Amino acid sequence: MVFPIFLIIIGFVSLIFGANWLVDGASSLAKKHKISDLVIGLTIVAFGTSAPELVVNSIASIQGHSDIVMGNIVGSNNFNLFIILGIAGLIFPIAVQSSTVWREIPISLFAAVLLLLLANSIPISTVAQISRIDSAILFVSFVLFLYYVFKQMKNEQHNEVSEVRMTNFKIWGLIVAGLCGLIIGGTFVVDNSIVIATNLGVSEKIIGLTIIAAGTSLPELVTSVVAAMKKNSDIAIGNVIGSNIFNILLILSISSFIKPISFNPNFNIDIAILLGGTLFLFLAMFTGKKKKLDRWEAALLLGFYLVYTIYLVSKEV
Repeated sequence: MVFPIFLIIIGFVSLIFGANWLVDGASSLAKKHKISDLVIGLTIVAFGTSAPELVVNSIASIQGHSDIVMGNIVGSNNFNLFIILGIAGLIFPIAVQSSTVWREIPISLFAAVLLLLLANSIPISTVAQISRIDSAILFVSFVLFLYYVFKQMKNEQHNEVSEVRMTNFKIWGLIVAGLCGLIIGGTFVVDNSIVIATNLGVSEKIIGLTIIAAGTSLPELVTSVVAAMKKNSDIAIGNVIGSNIFNILLILSISSFIKPISFNPNFNIDIAILLGGTLFLFLAMFTGKKKKLDRWEAALLLGFYLVYTIYLVSKEV
C-alpha cells in the first residue's frame, strides 16, 4: 500500500511540472503564430490533457469494462465542469469570450445531449449501448467541431501581436515535455489509485466515476489552475470545454469503435448532472459580472459536486 501511494505522489509532481510547461509552450505558440489562446486551449491543450482518458478507456474497452469506460467519460466531464472550473474560478474569476458563451459552451451541451440519446439508444434500437454506428455519429460530430475551430482560427484577426523571444524548438519542446509529464503523471495516479480502490472493494462504476475520473482529469485540473493563477482565462476555460467535447465526441467514439459499450441506466443521473452543470455555466454568463464565472458561481459548482460525490461514495459503504 505504501509503494502505490509513493507512485501517486510522483504522479502529482509530474502533473504539476507538465502543466506549467504545457501552458507556457501553448501560450507562446499562440502568440507567435497569431492564434488565440482560446483556440490553442480548445485543441492542443484539450487533446493533450485528454490523453489519459484515451489511454485508460481504450484499455478498459478492450478488456470489456463498460462501466469503467462510461464512468470515466461522464465522471471526467463532471469533474472538469464542477471541480476544475470551481477551483480555477475561486482562484481568479474566469472571463469568458463571446464565442465561448454562444458557441463552445452550447457545443459541449449538444455533445452531452447526444451522449444521453445514443447511450439510451433513442430512437435507434431497444438495446442500451454505444454501438459502432453511434461511434461513427460521435466521430463525424467531432470532425465537424474541428472544422468549426479551424474556421474560427482562420477568421481571427489580431491587430496587435505580442513579441515572443522563445524559439520554435523551445516552444515545441515545452509542449511535448508538458504532454509527456501529464500523461506519465496521470497514468501513475490512475493505475495506483485503482490498486488502492480495488483493495478496498469499491465497484467499477464508482471507481470510474470518482477515482479514475478524477485521476484522468488531473492534467486538466493542474493545467486550468496554473492558467488561472497566470490569469490566462482563455486557456483555463478552453481546456475544460475542449476536453469535455473531446471526451464525448472523440474518446468515446474510439472506445465504442474498439468494442460496443453496454450502458448502465444508472449513469443517466450523472449525465443529467452534466447537462445541468453545462446549462448552469451558460446561465452564469448572464448573472453577476456578465461573461465571467464569478467566485460565488464557482463555489456553487464546487460545493454541489463535492456533496454529490460524498453521497455516491456513502452508498457504497
